[in-house]
Amino acid sequence: MKTKICSAILALMALPFAAQSGAVGINTTTPQATLDINGNLKIRQAPTAASTTGYQILAVNQNTGGDFEVSRLNPQLIADLATQGGTTGVAASVYSARKTAGVTLVSATVFPTGFRSVNFVNAERTVGSTAVFSDADNTYTVPSTGVYAIGFSFRYGTGLQATLLANSPGVGIVRTRNTTSTVIDSRPFSGANLVVLNLTISEGSVNSLYPLQAGDKISFGLTGSTLLDATILGTSTSSFYIYKVSN
Repeated sequence: MKTKICSAILALMALPFAAQSGAVGINTTTPQATLDINGNLKIRQAPTAASTTGYQILAVNQNTGGDFEVSRLNPQLIADLATQGGTTGVAASVYSARKTAGVTLVSATVFPTGFRSVNFVNAERTVGSTAVFSDADNTYTVPSTGVYAIGFSFRYGTGLQATLLANSPGVGIVRTRNTTSTVIDSRPFSGANLVVLNLTISEGSVNSLYPLQAGDKISFGLTGSTLLDATILGTSTSSFYIYKVSN
């Protein structure tokens, strides 16, 4: 029995083990925390929690110096990180705006022929960060590559005109990538002939999923709009939303 006890003591003494000033080190003689393990940590069993309420998550801080300190992490922070919005709970890609008056259409040399963008500005946003939208060119800048849900609607005046509109105007979304602009979706206003009266239903919308790259600029506007009445444009309404749904 004495031989077994001595052998166990000698085995423990052979481990690089230190206890200094309340700090315990395993495989290190200079522990930097209350328990400092220089090696792999294995846990064979752990109970399963029914919910995250009242629990903290243990996470490893991967320091560049190799000191992988373990810290507590609130599960809500994981949810916030998943939406890429830090602690706000709003994803960095989410942005929407609504314009109810003062609509004008802006031309740019890079735009495809016949397209002019609506003069949205950050002050008209309903949700989102000002960092992803530029008042200088009325564009949304894609923060990260992935698939985005985009919706855009426009109503010209009251939404119903007593004559057919020239140039067949409609709504459109333009993507500018590396100074090249492309209409990625569009839809013309609808015309209807009611026996003796030609009418244009002068409102439309587009919404779908679009693959985009980081740095793409998105413009929302009208196609075939060169002959629209400026006075009616001023009383028009328009809105859009955009957010990332997948990598």
